Amino acid sequence: MYAKTREEKINEAFVAMSDALMNDYDIVDLLSTLLNDCTDILGIEAGGILLVDPAGDLELVASTSEEAAVVETMIIAAGAGPCIDCFDTAAPVAVADIDTVAEKWPKFHRTALDQGFRSTYAVPMRLKSEVVGVMNLLSADLGPLSEKDGKIAQALADIAVLGILHERNFRNPFVIKEQLHLALDTRILIEQAKGVLAQGEGLSMAAAFNTLRAYARRNGMTLRSVADGAVRRTIDTADLVRD
Repeated sequence: MYAKTREEKINEAFVAMSDALMNDYDIVDLLSTLLNDCTDILGIEAGGILLVDPAGDLELVASTSEEAAVVETMIIAAGAGPCIDCFDTAAPVAVADIDTVAEKWPKFHRTALDQGFRSTYAVPMRLKSEVVGVMNLLSADLGPLSEKDGKIAQALADIAVLGILHERNFRNPFVIKEQLHLALDTRILIEQAKGVLAQGEGLSMAAAFNTLRAYARRNGMTLRSVADGAVRRTIDTADLVRD
């Protein structure tokens, strides 16, 4: 089987994002796709995207796995970790060996290792001088991200911001906050729908998310509308899992 080069994967990711921005799209689906593309391109096991909520705190919006979600959720709860530093400084934060931050971020250190991660790289999601979120990459291997890979990660994070604010008034802080709040609300709704599927159909949370997204794409619906249907029971869980 033909294996795509990294350059081909990068080109495809940018083309897919451009196509999405030309049509109606669901922001959480878009961010999840971009995050998966980023980890695939860079050969990294997992990642998460966190956005700032109306109170100015970071909230998890997308993750590639439940292991990544556990780490990101712990960082938010502890108020300390690479994502927090990245958000506060508006600069990338690299940890080539998570063991080196055991004293600085003990809860992050313990949770990350428990979930199988050994290094991490967080990049800011910036809108001019304002940081609206963080994309965090988690690797099972030791070692820093190369300068080239860091630039790729930052470029994809920048595109994610465009996805959030596409065709909106960038100068209006109220519109920006509205879009960020919508993304966070959508994530909460999707988590509820994943729980409905996990309980009703015996799926893992990761499989439940993939099922929701696949149903949305097959039927030309947004991920948010499918999640809402699952939660309200206007879409039967049996229909969601049916091919």
